[in-house]
Amino acid sequence: MATAYIVDAVRTAGGKRGGKLAGVHPVDLGAAVYDAIADRNDFDPAAIDDVITGCVMQGGEQTMDVGRNAVLASKLPDSIPAVTIDRQCGSSQQAMMFAAQAVMSGTQDIVLASGIESMTRVPMGSTAMLYMKEGMGNYKSPRLEEKYPGIMFSQFMGAEMIVKKHGFTKDDLDAFALESHRRAKAATEGGHFQKEIVGIEIETPEGKEMHLVDEGIRFDATLEGIAGVKLLQEGGSITAATASQICDGASAALIVSEQALKDHGLTPRARIHHISVTAGDPVIMLEEPLFATEKALKKAGMKLEDIDAYEVNEAFAPVPLAWMKYLGGDHARLNQHGGAIALGHPLGASGTKLMATLLGVLDATGGRYGLQTMCEGGGQANVTIIERL
Repeated sequence: MATAYIVDAVRTAGGKRGGKLAGVHPVDLGAAVYDAIADRNDFDPAAIDDVITGCVMQGGEQTMDVGRNAVLASKLPDSIPAVTIDRQCGSSQQAMMFAAQAVMSGTQDIVLASGIESMTRVPMGSTAMLYMKEGMGNYKSPRLEEKYPGIMFSQFMGAEMIVKKHGFTKDDLDAFALESHRRAKAATEGGHFQKEIVGIEIETPEGKEMHLVDEGIRFDATLEGIAGVKLLQEGGSITAATASQICDGASAALIVSEQALKDHGLTPRARIHHISVTAGDPVIMLEEPLFATEKALKKAGMKLEDIDAYEVNEAFAPVPLAWMKYLGGDHARLNQHGGAIALGHPLGASGTKLMATLLGVLDATGGRYGLQTMCEGGGQANVTIIERL
């Protein structure tokens, strides 16, 4: 089977809800990362066979195939097709995997995988709630209700279930959140994000400026401050400080074949070593990365000790904590430049965003293998293992 290579991966700096990227249309966020891929890599962008875009809230400004609209708004030729997909929080990781599968099958040579999500302009849950408010139905069908009576699938409730199942305390969650901010702060101040971040021009009261720093990082975070944040549910353990931040952003990764490397003189940053996706309990929902990673490592003939860096999306602090506990992971190798608690989780854009960061971590540490996994709505999880070249 042919090999798929990652030539480049980029992302915008995260914008907080109502923050610095709130004035930017999501289509233009996508266009900006597409432009960056074209600008940073010396090849004819007309050679791109397809653009696959992850987006979760496909409503309003993110409808009508938002990936294709971003192509049309970018400097890429209008001749490039695009499709928009939804695998919940893993949407752009799945876009990357579809791109890899296209290359590995030999049907395409250059595919741009990407993600777009403005959680300010198209709020989380709005695509369901607006229809429900208008009396236009609920995603939960009679047959689904029969199988899961009275259950409204909730990521928040799933996270609280993980806390109890794995025996974590609120102190555990708070300490993990603090470390996320500390690592993100160190990575920012150390210049580790410079290679992956695409600047976005924004309007401010002082005039135009480039948005280049993740807005959600608390550079002055303290354990006392995090511990003092109000619980999201009485009797629970999770607060807004131990959950991923609502975020606006876009990201993209260029996936190519060996033939494309030769034809266009491209230099790969990594080889895709393994891709897989699994599903399990949709009620606890967010626990699937544990079992997905276990299965992926077995299929790849690897052990966790072989992996030099892992990105486990910080949807909620108990998810990566449970992942480490179950698999015997090393915290020193986990989310080394911080995670979504500090940097934000722009839903459909997070998959290729994490890949941009994982590549940066491997470059900074000299590591060989990296693993990325994401918990997703419906009890699903994607796993991607790469080898840095």
